[in-house]
Amino acid sequence: MITYSLPTGAEAVVFDCDGLLVDTERCWTVAETAIFAAHGHPFGPEQKALVIGRTVEAAGEAMAHYLGRPGAGAELAVELLERVREELARGAAALPGATELVRACQAAVPIAVASNSPRELLDAALWSAGLSDCFTHSFAADEVRSPKPAPELYLTACETLGAAPARSIAFEDSATGIASARAAGLYVAVVPSMPGADLDHDWLGTSLAEPELQRWARELGHATAC
Repeated sequence: MITYSLPTGAEAVVFDCDGLLVDTERCWTVAETAIFAAHGHPFGPEQKALVIGRTVEAAGEAMAHYLGRPGAGAELAVELLERVREELARGAAALPGATELVRACQAAVPIAVASNSPRELLDAALWSAGLSDCFTHSFAADEVRSPKPAPELYLTACETLGAAPARSIAFEDSATGIASARAAGLYVAVVPSMPGADLDHDWLGTSLAEPELQRWARELGHATAC
């Protein structure tokens, strides 16, 4: 058997959604750029790093702090949600390799999505990308007490799937999500949605379409069956 850097004996695989499976970060960036522009500020990598991977509420608070509008976090969160909703309604595609990887993992082990988006946006993203039928189990930020970077989303996913966190793999793209998966005790595979980001990881790739990753997913089924 060929050995890869990713473990082949996993009991479950849990995926983030935005920026990892589905090209929704584009939607979020358009919305965030508009909000920053309305307050006379540019929006680039530095500003994106403040909000990426956060819940809508946490992003609103981060924007309020950066924009010098203390107390306006809830207001900005509402505006952000509405703008992202409008962008997402235009459609968002699965990122390269996402569909193939998810289906290969689905054939081998229990899988789930653990997202810091609210249920409304998570369902819209998975549906738009044609991935809804792949996931019997998905978990959204507004369904837990403490979303990412707390470990609750990943712990809930593993418990539901009947898998030990230490024997499970998380796929993430942002520091917020990575912190959540790490705190929950999962193996952390990372494909950054922001190129060049220096992120904690156990495995690091540039795309879900990487041949090594696709081979690993196919091998996962053989290893699980043995």
